[in-house]
Amino acid sequence: MFSFRSIQLNEVMKKNEPTLTLSLTVNDGNAALEFYTQAFGAKELYRMPMPDGSVAHAEMMIGNTKVYLSEGCPEWHCAPMPEGVQASCLFGLNIESCDDSFAQAVSAGGVPLTEPADQPWGSRSAMIRDPYGYRWSLSQFIEEVSPEEMCRRMKALTEA
Repeated sequence: MFSFRSIQLNEVMKKNEPTLTLSLTVNDGNAALEFYTQAFGAKELYRMPMPDGSVAHAEMMIGNTKVYLSEGCPEWHCAPMPEGVQASCLFGLNIESCDDSFAQAVSAGGVPLTEPADQPWGSRSAMIRDPYGYRWSLSQFIEEVSPEEMCRRMKALTEA
């Protein structure tokens, strides 16, 4: 039997749902919810546990974005990435401090892929891979850059 934790289902099933949501499939949903809470400050909305304690479905907010999460279930056509595989997709988080967020995500168990650095397009960004194979870009706005200036900077970078 499913039970709901944190908030009532009718509180989240409203008409003002976003057009697009992410759905992550992982091997250990309980550990994943803890990781995303520690790494990105996710706020769990609710989870539906299976009788064995695994997570059939959960919802969390990362900033102002709802993210779904579940464990693998062949009947529902969801499978986690095999151990050691890295997702081809990239999730971008707009954050206040790239350096602080990067340190927090790595401390929670994220694997550094790129260290924080200023980018030609006007942000300071870094990238981590989470324990489930998903890549996350942490991006802090630094300055407004015109398309022309961005092209100039990229050309200088690639010719160096």
